[in-house]
Amino acid sequence: MTSENVLTVRDFSVVYDVDPPVEAVVDVSLDLRRGEILGLAGESGCGKTTLAYGIQRLLKPPAAITSGSVTFHDESGTSTELLDLGNAEFQRFRWDKISMVFQGAMNALNPVLSIGKQLADVFETHRPRMTREERTAECAQLLDIVGVGRDRLRSYPHELSGGMRQRVMIAMALALRPQLMVMDEPTTALDVLVQREILLQISDLREEFGFSVVFITHDLPLLLEISDRIAVMRAGRLVEVDTASNIYHHAQHEYTRTLLGSFPSLTGDRGKFLRAGEEGAA
Repeated sequence: MTSENVLTVRDFSVVYDVDPPVEAVVDVSLDLRRGEILGLAGESGCGKTTLAYGIQRLLKPPAAITSGSVTFHDESGTSTELLDLGNAEFQRFRWDKISMVFQGAMNALNPVLSIGKQLADVFETHRPRMTREERTAECAQLLDIVGVGRDRLRSYPHELSGGMRQRVMIAMALALRPQLMVMDEPTTALDVLVQREILLQISDLREEFGFSVVFITHDLPLLLEISDRIAVMRAGRLVEVDTASNIYHHAQHEYTRTLLGSFPSLTGDRGKFLRAGEEGAA
């Protein structure tokens, strides 16, 4: 990780144009450093996913970006204001420079197409000059990288476990070697052992390829383990941004401390939770 930014977000706001209007993201300013894993935490409905979709211009009406700027700093040294790009320009930009693993991604694979075909579609769309042999070789390598195995190229999604399907989605997001990967609760539906394997793999891939990660979840303890820095959202606003260590040991905002206190310790005093329940019953 370096101090150089890969993404700069300034005064970014999103409103849902309903009656009455809902301010989903309010004046968010955020820096993402090259090679960094930035955790984005907060309770359900706080605006985490809306912020991620807004940055990538994936929002649909009634959601609308009302203010702000999103600047991508390419490793070549050029900077691009994403909100100023035309739709065709941004479609070429997305997946090539910024990719996303969507919430519920395990069920996003097409059930009637093989894994190899779905991976190859990325290259057919964004690298049309590649030959079929080159696409097949690249897809096989991607499956090897994420630990699924190239023998699964001809498999269909229903033939894979949940963890393997999630790894395929990560491979798809990694296909064009983007500089930034946004992951929206990618481990929510997985059991704890598979979840840990996926988290370790994300860290290893980040080390190997040097991309940055925005990792979105309501699970703050999980972010403390995987993130370099953590940004905490509440009611559409960023309330605290700091290193994972400082968030854990020296959280400044009351809401952050409340989030930390909402997860019981595996090694702490079990009796205090029992006493709290008894007092509540009384």
